[in-house]
Amino acid sequence: MKNITVYSGPMCNFCDAAKRLLSRNNLDYNEIDISTKEGLRDEMTKRANGRRTIPQIFFDDYHVGGYQELRELEKTGKLLSSLE
Repeated sequence: MKNITVYSGPMCNFCDAAKRLLSRNNLDYNEIDISTKEGLRDEMTKRANGRRTIPQIFFDDYHVGGYQELRELEKTGKLLSSLE
């Protein structure tokens, strides 16, 4: 199974929703709060091909996108198969 990384920040409703969605599906994830260390937003932006909004979600090195893209994977039944 692929590792899940969620770049997030404080007071972010979409970040909270993404984490709830992953937990609801019994999926472990690594959360990186971009507000905790200088340079984390730049790291996220580089990995996310210029996208600066949070959350940004990755399955290993595959960039899923934000909450809406993650939710779409769940709605279409493709979330778990995307992690294989």
